[in-house]
Amino acid sequence: MTTTPHRVVIVGAGFGGLETTYRLTGAPVEITLIDRRNHHLFQPLLYQVATASLATSEIAWPVRHLMRDRREVTTLFATVSGVDAERRCVLIDDGSEVPYDTLVLATGARHAYFGHDEWEQWAPGLKTLEDGTTLRRHILVAFERAERETDPARRAARLTFAIIGAGPTGVEMAGTIAEMAHHTLPDDFRNIDTRKARVVLIEAGPRVLAGFADDLSAYAQASLEKIGVEVVLGQPVTDIDREGVVYGGQRLNAKTRIWAAGVRASPAAEWLGAPADRAGRVQVEADLTIPGHPEIFAIGDTVSINAWEGKPVPGIAPAAKQQGRHVAETIKARLRGQATGQFRYKHAGSLAQIGKRLAVIDFGRIKLRGAIAWWIWGIAHIYFLIGLRHRLSVALSWLWIYARDQRAARLITQGSSKVV
Repeated sequence: MTTTPHRVVIVGAGFGGLETTYRLTGAPVEITLIDRRNHHLFQPLLYQVATASLATSEIAWPVRHLMRDRREVTTLFATVSGVDAERRCVLIDDGSEVPYDTLVLATGARHAYFGHDEWEQWAPGLKTLEDGTTLRRHILVAFERAERETDPARRAARLTFAIIGAGPTGVEMAGTIAEMAHHTLPDDFRNIDTRKARVVLIEAGPRVLAGFADDLSAYAQASLEKIGVEVVLGQPVTDIDREGVVYGGQRLNAKTRIWAAGVRASPAAEWLGAPADRAGRVQVEADLTIPGHPEIFAIGDTVSINAWEGKPVPGIAPAAKQQGRHVAETIKARLRGQATGQFRYKHAGSLAQIGKRLAVIDFGRIKLRGAIAWWIWGIAHIYFLIGLRHRLSVALSWLWIYARDQRAARLITQGSSKVV
C-alpha cells in the first residue's frame, strides 16, 4: 500500500522559511516552497548593497539552486494572495491553488510609515534587493548631480542625506554614508568636496539603538558624531516631500531621504482572519500555530509572541531561524505521533556596525564595543552567509574597504542620469 507524503507548504524563502525546509530533510514530507522572488536575501547586509560596499550577488542566492539536491522540494516563483483555511489550500494571484496538510507562513514584513503611506515615494526603505539597488542609485546620483550643480543651496541639498530611524539599519546606513563621503569619494570629484556632505540621523526616541544597553547606545551616538553624522533625538518626523523632511518644527532640505523607522507585517493575519497586533503581526499560540488552526504555523517578522523570558521575540534573523527549527521539529514529532512543546527563544546577542573598526555587541552580561566588536561582527556575518564562495567574496570586499577605503560596487543602474 502506497502512502501519500504529508504535504507541507512554506510561504516565504527568508531565514525562517529556509530553516524550516532544511530541518525537514529526511522527514516523510513533500514540500512546496513559494516565494514571490526567486532568491534568498541575507538581509542583515542589505545596507551594504545600498552603500556600494557589496554587490547584490554577494548577499543573495537563487532559491531553486539552494534546493537543487532536495528532490522532495518543489520551488514555486509565485505571489500568494490568500489562504483558504477551510479547504486547506494556498491561493496564488493567478487563480491557481496549492493544497497543504501543514502550512508555514514565513512572509516577512514591509515598511510602515505610521499612517503616512504617501511618504514612501519620497523616503524609500530597505527590505528587498530592489530597495538596496534603488537606494544605491539615489546615494550615488546625489553626488553626481551635486558635481554639476552651480547653485550653492541646491548643491547643499544634494549633499544632505536624511535617515529617519536610529535602529541598527539607520545607524549602519548613516555611518557608512558618512565614511563613504569622507574617505571613499573625495578624490573622485572635481567641483565638490564630498567631505562637506551632511548625514543627518533623525530619531523620535531618546537614544539611538534603543534595543541595546544604555552605555552601548551612548557609545554608538558618540562614534557616529565623531565620523561626521549629525544625530537628532526626540524629534519625530512630521512631513516628508521631494525636497526634504520636517521635524521639530524645522525643515531640512535633503534630496536623499531614507526610511528606517518601522515595519509592518505581511497580510498573513488578514488572510486568516487571525488576531494581530498594531503592526499587523499575527498573535500566535505558544507553539507558533494560528489560534484555532493547529495545522498552520507562522514565524519570523510575520508573528508576535512573548517567548523570550516573557518578552516579545525580536524581529531578527536568528529568531526567525530558531522559529523555523521549532516548526520543523514539531512537524516531525507530529508525524511520529509524539508530543510537541512550546517555542522558547534563546537570545544570542545584538550586533550593530557603526563604521570601520566601530561596532557594538550586547551579549547581555558581556558588552563589547570598538574594534574587537567590529571584528566579531564581521566574522559572525561571514559565518552565516551561504557557501564558501560568498564568504570569501564578502571577506575580500571588506578587506579592500578596510585597506583602501574603496567600495567596488559603485555602479549606478536602473535608468539614466535623470533623478529628482
